[in-house]
Amino acid sequence: MFVELHIIQNFPPSNLNRDDLGQPKDTDFGGYRRARISSQCLKRATRYAGQNMATGTKPIFERYTGVPLASRTKMIVDGLLKRLTSDGGQEDQARTIVLEFARVYSSRKDKGMDNKKPEQTSVLLYMAEQELDDIADHLRTLPWSEVVSEIVDLDSKKMKPETRITKSPLARYVKEWIADTKGRTSAPDIALFGRMLADKPETNIDAACQVAHAISTHAIDGRTPIDYFTAIDDLKTEPGAGFLDVSYFNSACFYRYSRVDFGQLKKNLGGDHDLACRSVEAFLRASEAAIPPGKKNAYAHECRPSFMLAVLRDKESDGWSLVNAFQKPVSVRSEGDLVTASVKRLEKHFAHLVEFYGDDTVKTFVIALPDGTVEKEQLDNSFRSQVKNMQGWVDAICEPLRQGE
Repeated sequence: MFVELHIIQNFPPSNLNRDDLGQPKDTDFGGYRRARISSQCLKRATRYAGQNMATGTKPIFERYTGVPLASRTKMIVDGLLKRLTSDGGQEDQARTIVLEFARVYSSRKDKGMDNKKPEQTSVLLYMAEQELDDIADHLRTLPWSEVVSEIVDLDSKKMKPETRITKSPLARYVKEWIADTKGRTSAPDIALFGRMLADKPETNIDAACQVAHAISTHAIDGRTPIDYFTAIDDLKTEPGAGFLDVSYFNSACFYRYSRVDFGQLKKNLGGDHDLACRSVEAFLRASEAAIPPGKKNAYAHECRPSFMLAVLRDKESDGWSLVNAFQKPVSVRSEGDLVTASVKRLEKHFAHLVEFYGDDTVKTFVIALPDGTVEKEQLDNSFRSQVKNMQGWVDAICEPLRQGE
């Protein structure tokens, strides 16, 4: 089974996802310049949607799956060290063993650790909390004095990094642990978005979710709007600003598309059907709430989607991105209201695909109009049967999955 998600979302002046120059990202599509939000940005916004560090509110993913988010970090040493010393373990020995594990796990061809920060890995590792717990539990059972002695002896000898890693007293355990967990994880976000470590492909997990770059349904001017601003020195008596600068922004109505392979998701989660269903629900809810946080304090761009279409397809189905509904940019001058015109374009394109290919692979589809910008009377009959609330929208997709249909 596949779950496809199509979202129309309009934003006021903002800088949701900026490039190396600080300008909102853009792209060409259909021969016109469009505003863009990268898929990487959207995936992170989805993972952390709903989180509030100040109040301790957990991300939607954690709340609806009951599983903590995985961590993408170079600081795996810190996480393992805290676990090993929390019950009184000797810190010096624990540090040596944890550093050795990080070195062996993260690379097979070089020393694996950062040259300038030797307690950090040279690459980002994407690890579930349960995985770190399991690793710490095993390291805790080792004869620490003997292992540390072997590590010190190896470090005193000159050898190639690759040879050094293969001779490590932890090399066998790392190899066995990777083999035992190959292709599966306990973290729903890793199961959805995948994991890739170039130097250790055996740790890779194929993503169950595809996320497209969001693009504006309309064309944008090639000149990015500039906000020229000043900061006033409150204690200065002479005229003139204390600081001058510019910031970049735009305003756009975006089309967002993503697709989840439920079979792959379940496989990645070790066959846990219930957790896979909870992960889909969390993904749907988090996708609706996902707003890139770029310069949010300067623009307060907290706008929820205007239109959401979720489609449940059978396992023989190909993907149906509806982005070509907007290859010709929506025009406010000729089509009126930007958001409604975008929704009607999407609706027309979807209907055309159904007419041409048939709807045999469509198990069900469900529509929601969250912010009330679009009225159901403006839609064709097939799109007027939308749900009234978030729970109904989620259940329409998740209930068939829960029942194993």
